[in-house]
This record gives sequence, C-alpha cells and structure tokens, in this order.
Amino acid sequence: MSSPYSGATPVGSTPGQDPYGQGNYAVGPDESYGAHSGTLGTPTTSEGRPDVEGTSVGQLFGELAKDLSTLMRQEVALAKAEVQAEAKKAGKGAGMMAVAGLAGFLTVLFLSNALWWALENVMDAGLAALIVAVLWGVIGAVAFSMGKKKLQQVNPKPERTVDTLSDVPSALKPN
Repeated sequence: MSSPYSGATPVGSTPGQDPYGQGNYAVGPDESYGAHSGTLGTPTTSEGRPDVEGTSVGQLFGELAKDLSTLMRQEVALAKAEVQAEAKKAGKGAGMMAVAGLAGFLTVLFLSNALWWALENVMDAGLAALIVAVLWGVIGAVAFSMGKKKLQQVNPKPERTVDTLSDVPSALKPN
C-alpha cells in the first residue's frame, strides 16, 4: 500500500519502506487511495524537516495544493459514508414505526370488533367499546415508544469526519 503523504521519509525509517502502512484506518488493505498527490517525494533532514533544497517554491505550493485537494476529497468521502450509515439506521427505525402502525391498525380493527361483541354479551355495548379502545390505545403507545427509542439512537453528525477535520489546521502549521 502506498502512502497518501508527499513521500517524505520520517526520521528513523528506511527509504523505500512504507512508514504509514499500518496507520490508515479509512482505507482497507485491498483499497487504494485513488489519484493522490506526492510526486515530489521530498526527503527529510536529520531534524525531521523537509529537505527542499533545489526545489522551487512553485513546486512546493503545487504539491501543497494537491495534498489539500486530496485531503478534502477523502474527508467528503468519509462524511458521505458516515451519513449513509446513519440514514440506514433512521430508515430501519422509520420502517419499524410504519410496520407497528399498520399492525396496530389491523389488530385494532379486527380484534376490537371481536372483543366488543364478546363483551357485549356481559355488559352494555358502549362500555364494551370503551374498554376495547383503551386496551388498544395502550398497545399503540408501547409500539410508538419502542420506535421513538430506535429513532433517538440515530446520530446525524458524522463524528469521525468532524474529528479528522479538526486535525487539519494543526497539520498545516509548521513544526
């Protein structure tokens, strides 16, 4: 796996070795970063600073622009993935609410009539209908609260993207 960085070799690592190979959690071992910057391959000095002697300022700014562009594309892709995962959770919760509503309606329709007719043999028809309505109201409230709890578990904020974006300003500052 190649490094998404500009090719600078950190102090203590051997040239040609990928020092970042195990540190990228966003891209799996079988995935690539796509087209990314880093064609300059700036080595570092013994103090860990980029050794840019003989490199023009234009080349350095060009590489910086490519790096920032790549970083922003990767952040947008991460945000999209997180939002899609949360949308899937929201869809499941909403689907459960819809199923609970439909099942509740059909249950109320058929069983309430049967129970109403059964209770009508023992008491007045109006009282029997009221008892049936209260019973199904309780069942509907339980189903609603379960669906509401599922929807409250949805987090619309892409947490990992916010965390990594907060690191961008510090990455742009010189050591």
